[in-house]
Amino acid sequence: MRKIGAIIAALMLAAACGTSGQSAAPSQPVAASAKAASVTITYLTHWPPQQVELLNKYIAKFEQANPGIQVQVRAVPFGSLLSTLRAQAGSPSGPTITGIYDLWLPELVKDGIAAKAPTAQAQDIENNWPANLVSGAVTVDGSVYGYPNEIDLYMLNYNKKLFADAGINSPPTTWDELTKDAQALTKRDGSGKITQQGFGLINSWDSGVVHPWLSMVLSDGGQLLNGTTPQLTSQAAVETTTLYDQLIHQLKVTDPAMGTSNANTTGPFLDNFTNQKTAMIVMANWWESALQSAMGANFANVGTAPIPVGPHGSAAHSVSYAWLTIVNAHASSEQQAAAWKFLQWLDDPGSGDTAGAAGMGDLLMTMGILPSRNSDVQTFQSKLDTPFLKSYVDGLSSAAPFPIVLGGAELTVAIQKAIESVEFGQATPGAAMQSAQSQAQQIIGQYYK
Repeated sequence: MRKIGAIIAALMLAAACGTSGQSAAPSQPVAASAKAASVTITYLTHWPPQQVELLNKYIAKFEQANPGIQVQVRAVPFGSLLSTLRAQAGSPSGPTITGIYDLWLPELVKDGIAAKAPTAQAQDIENNWPANLVSGAVTVDGSVYGYPNEIDLYMLNYNKKLFADAGINSPPTTWDELTKDAQALTKRDGSGKITQQGFGLINSWDSGVVHPWLSMVLSDGGQLLNGTTPQLTSQAAVETTTLYDQLIHQLKVTDPAMGTSNANTTGPFLDNFTNQKTAMIVMANWWESALQSAMGANFANVGTAPIPVGPHGSAAHSVSYAWLTIVNAHASSEQQAAAWKFLQWLDDPGSGDTAGAAGMGDLLMTMGILPSRNSDVQTFQSKLDTPFLKSYVDGLSSAAPFPIVLGGAELTVAIQKAIESVEFGQATPGAAMQSAQSQAQQIIGQYYK
């Protein structure tokens, strides 16, 4: 298997090239040597209970070595994570540490919520993570604002048993093969209602809708932004949305009612795939643990493969994104110092249960998530070469990071609504993309003139 560290570095070079300069909110670095005595800090996350339990195990280990610091975990659903951080950031009882989606960082910096990393921690991050990940995901206006932790991207997930039952020997590599296979894999009852859908689409969750769609756009030779100019009326964007319309309304191999989901992947979307009533989807690597938990022995039926290539694409591409942990600039100086100390410890080799691994690296691996610290990538290299993860690891070199721009979250919601208007028969693909283009121009235009 190729060196994963080199692949991740190549991906992050693309991230760095696509990042626009932002203006950092004024924030004074916390002295790395500041001593925290009898201080309580809170860690806000969207992780599920099993990962929170593991995090608490590492916290207990840290607290034993640092008796003056207490760390408390607060978990909320992903859909409430950003709003909770914003609502509570200025409160004395607000979160000290928060795990965030990198798309949110520019606005959190602009609004004075994210604190700059102290010199010692900034140097630690710059020295031990791929340089282009640091510049592309955790740096704003030349300053480092958090510890990178994970990288996620999308691949085709398919049920090998359902494929075999339908006489299909391999996953589709083109859109033509995708539509043909989806028809062969679809089953209906006597009334014509779909009981097994050939291809599943997510709805009701913004990034869950947009990221798979954008992966298809990229694989048809398109892009989301050219600099800061939206490309939603491009040939690739319209063709991808037209493919969705065809799968749902013409071929009738996709049922939107079977794709409702939230950011925790609870609901029909997960249920239909794990119960082997959906043959194919496009989904991220991080949901491996949810699949394993829900499917048990049937998880062996899950295969992963590159995104099918569109009629005007030359190769498969996935959208990718990263996560990081930041410190609240409104927290007291003692809390900030303790928070940075804890984050450096959690991300340091030796804090994990696996020899040579950071605690954060161990946590990410339990979720099927690709760690980003250089030493963790090397430590877990053999574990990343699995039937489920191999396609994701191989796809890193050709993945395109979701653009990290001001207004990115609003942009994602606008695109989600346009796609869903087509899925539910409320608009034609062309009209939906024209509307999304107009909204995107207004959103981005607020920040970039």
